[in-house]
Amino acid sequence: MNRETRRHTGRLALVVLAMFGFGFALGPLYSAICEAAGINGKMKLAAADVKNTAVDSSRWVNVEFVTTVNGGRPMQFRAEQSRVRVHPGEMATVEFVAQNNEAHDIVAQAVPNVAPWSAARHLRKTECFCFNQQAFKAGEEKRMPMRFLLDPELPPEIETVTLAYTFFDVTELAQKGKLQPRS
Repeated sequence: MNRETRRHTGRLALVVLAMFGFGFALGPLYSAICEAAGINGKMKLAAADVKNTAVDSSRWVNVEFVTTVNGGRPMQFRAEQSRVRVHPGEMATVEFVAQNNEAHDIVAQAVPNVAPWSAARHLRKTECFCFNQQAFKAGEEKRMPMRFLLDPELPPEIETVTLAYTFFDVTELAQKGKLQPRS
């Protein structure tokens, strides 16, 4: 191999390494940017601290709930109420119902999303089934509460907020010890 070919091969190897490094860092980088900017409906999966929140009784916000099960799994998942009307700052509770229609036990994880994306930073959950993986026995049905409020700082032009939850089957990950399900 002559000198020119070696130089060209070295440059190509550096490009490949840089592309690999960028691809590896892209997931955490995306999450960090979304969390910092409060965009794309990304939200923290932890209980919010909502002490001394004033209620804005001068306006109402409709909160809609959309539920899906990923991958066409034979599982049922729904909100008891498809919509609630709340004042910003007012605590609300909505019950969700999920049933494992499999003939075996599963572990599932609900992943939330919020629309419009600008409302995500104003949603405060104090209790949610989405904080933990949920273990279901074969045929088991669970009622799971979700308590939340919308911060009174929610922009006035936002009149409807949609909370979408998708349940994923994470049984394999739980069996490998990578997840700790909550019974």
